[in-house]
Amino acid sequence: MAEEKVIFQFDGDRTMEISSGKVAKLANGAALVRLGDTIVLVTACSGAPREGSDFFPLQVDYREKYSAAGKFPGGYIKREGRPSTKEILTCRMIDRPIRPLFPKGFFDEVQVCATLLSADGVNEPDVLAMLGASVCLMLSDMPFQGPIGAVRVGLVDGKYVINPTRAEMENSKLDLIYAGSPDKVIMIEGEAEFVTEAQMREAMYAANEAIKKQCAAQIELAAKAGRPKKEYKLFPVPENLQKRLEAVCADRIENVCTIPGKEDRQVAQNALLADAREKLRAEFADMSDADFLLETAKGFDDFIRTVTRNVILTKQFRPDGRSITEIRPLSAEVGVLPVVHGSALFSRGETQALVIATLGNDKDAQEFDDLSSPTGLGVKRFYLHYNFPNFSVGEVGRITGPGRREIGHGNLAERSVSKVVPKDFPYVIRCVSEIMSSNGSTSMASVCGATLALMDAGVPITAPVAGISCGLVTGDNGERLLLTDIIGAEDHFGDMDFKVCGTRDGITGFQLDLKLPGIPIDLLCEGMERDRIARLKILDVIEACIAKPRAEISPRAPRLDVVKINPEKIGALIGPGGKNIRSITDETGASIDVAEDGTVKIMASNLDQLNAAKERVLASTAEAEIGKIYRGKVVTVRDFGAFVEILPGLDGLLHISEMADYRVNKVTDICNEGDFVTVKVIDIDSTGKIRLSRKAALKEMGE
Repeated sequence: MAEEKVIFQFDGDRTMEISSGKVAKLANGAALVRLGDTIVLVTACSGAPREGSDFFPLQVDYREKYSAAGKFPGGYIKREGRPSTKEILTCRMIDRPIRPLFPKGFFDEVQVCATLLSADGVNEPDVLAMLGASVCLMLSDMPFQGPIGAVRVGLVDGKYVINPTRAEMENSKLDLIYAGSPDKVIMIEGEAEFVTEAQMREAMYAANEAIKKQCAAQIELAAKAGRPKKEYKLFPVPENLQKRLEAVCADRIENVCTIPGKEDRQVAQNALLADAREKLRAEFADMSDADFLLETAKGFDDFIRTVTRNVILTKQFRPDGRSITEIRPLSAEVGVLPVVHGSALFSRGETQALVIATLGNDKDAQEFDDLSSPTGLGVKRFYLHYNFPNFSVGEVGRITGPGRREIGHGNLAERSVSKVVPKDFPYVIRCVSEIMSSNGSTSMASVCGATLALMDAGVPITAPVAGISCGLVTGDNGERLLLTDIIGAEDHFGDMDFKVCGTRDGITGFQLDLKLPGIPIDLLCEGMERDRIARLKILDVIEACIAKPRAEISPRAPRLDVVKINPEKIGALIGPGGKNIRSITDETGASIDVAEDGTVKIMASNLDQLNAAKERVLASTAEAEIGKIYRGKVVTVRDFGAFVEILPGLDGLLHISEMADYRVNKVTDICNEGDFVTVKVIDIDSTGKIRLSRKAALKEMGE
């Protein structure tokens, strides 16, 4: 197959290129996406359905190669290892908009792999990988119901910029990643510097115009290079089994769908399914036990979904009994744990997050790989980790490291709260959200809990941040109903999970998950307004618990102070081979971080250690002043005078003629090595040599 490509403009004179047929020719679908000199290869392959599967096994992988930026991987093994946080987050952003565009009952294995081949350090590759996923699926023979486009939108100097450069993003108030089809949004993700809902709406409409061009280009490329679409086997529940299952459960199904408590509701639904299986097993004796259990589970879940949605749409009756705009009962508590620097327990209905804040020094900052950085590394001074243990949903399972979901939820909470942490705050901050129980929107509970824990720790955040999720249920006849603060069942059976975080002044973070192949932008904006109203109510509860950050840093936190020294004195502070700074840290128990600009951060476990270390640092880096009196140590004796160390590593000449107001015959008549003498600085020449006088000091002190 010959190479085919489509080049199109998307923002002024800037162009983007999508192509196929040059590489990865054995993949079911393969595409190269290029913006500037950043190039991403995305491929799609498919395999047979997994035996006994009841879900669509879509796998998405995104990898950034150091070679793409002309760099070597760090560490002993010069090879890329496990995916970084950025790569995992990009995988999630690729997965979410393409997953709803496969037909129901399609269970073939599908794998989408995106690889960064060239990184110019100017254009971000993540949205290119998202676009490439749609392109390669359009080119494949799979039943992908696309195309979709993907762009990043920045707000720079009051203007919306499509796919801004890294330099432009440094001055942007908005980082919106938008995926959709023409006039329909499927997924958004990002963060903002307190933008309004109106600004978000304008940004999405700006993205939509670029999406139209991307989708048109994909249709053109697919016509040139795409494979014919195959007829794929779908795996719905057998129609006769579905009908009989619904008939057996009909008289009890609505009751078990509207039990308020999650655990009680699940117990009742399990009991109803078990009873239905017992009644139906004889009728379907030709099915194996495994097939019968699988198909009845799928059919029952479909029936629960249908009934739950119908009850919500027709009666506006939610599973836990709330109105469509009502928030679950809220509670907030701070200072719940001893020893830790800050802690909070935030609850919203059955969802509960325990968040712990820890303060540290620069050595505790999180380094991460950043191929676009000149050094290949980035540093975070505020980070939030999210843990979702099995007990939070009353289940058992393997205990492993954080999965993609945990990393994604933690990142959403992290970027939402980071906007209110002062950039000049000297401490490094780590928040850990431990989910105690889960029934919907634990990431939003983590945002609220982190805000409370930071204020409890005395971190001077600029404003409290809260987060809430809005759901959506649609009907076959065009009915649409938005739901404020969705629980787990409404997320599972509903069509949308739209999370928005922010302060009273604006939005700081957002994320949209959609099970539909797109919704109108204006409908999403209605959900955004619902989230805003609910957010203000949650902020009332947070501020009622703790109105503002504590006046002082937690007494459990280490003490920290920042001093500025002359950069030329850094060597004096460190000393030969680090001798001086090691001496200070060993003798005071403090830790010291020195920056190239002369900023010195001193951290100690208590105030006494901090003051002792600070005094030593200032003494080590102090500069002699003409006219000032010092108590110094004689370090060398010569016939013509003595050299006296008046500051650590800094000595001056005390000439024999300046030792006393009378004639001194021998230097040793006045001082010997190791003696301490009081001297006054009488001159510092252009080379930095210091002249001292004992007689001048004695005269001044005598007066």
